[in-house]
Amino acid sequence: MKIRIRPITVDDTALIIKWRNNPSVMSNFIYQKELTEEEHIHWLNTKVFNGDTKQFIIEEIETEEKIGSVYIRDIDTNHRKGEFGIFIGEDTARGKGYGSMATHELLRYAFEVLNLNRVFLRVFADNPSAIACYKKAGFTEDGIAREDVWINNIPRDIVFMSILKSNWREDNKYD
Repeated sequence: MKIRIRPITVDDTALIIKWRNNPSVMSNFIYQKELTEEEHIHWLNTKVFNGDTKQFIIEEIETEEKIGSVYIRDIDTNHRKGEFGIFIGEDTARGKGYGSMATHELLRYAFEVLNLNRVFLRVFADNPSAIACYKKAGFTEDGIAREDVWINNIPRDIVFMSILKSNWREDNKYD
């Protein structure tokens, strides 16, 4: 394992804002407005610190460099589900498999620690590399919401994907 994930803290705010506002990261988010410090602190206080979201910082073990974030949001313990999200914020860290490793670690956390049954995600239909990465991690396509969001006055399709605890295996590695 070349990465580890650790819980996010307020001290990570400047990095999250830098990463989230990077055009190459922002272009893959449904919410494409610049994130402010106030908005991020509000997110931490109303979502992360109350347990609705479990968010982590992805770090390279060897260099201890912080490279991105992975999270499960809108955790519903009654129905045992939550929504997955990830971004690699450092341009130099992309394409090295870190996203796959972090996805594996977060799914292990979701199924073994949080005891969730279903983890789902939303991804732009025109992002085949992300869809392929999610499929490699064990996610399956649930359906497409046609022209679900409008980005820069252009309708975009959203692919819904999920993975069930019964379909996830600890040995379903990211290799």
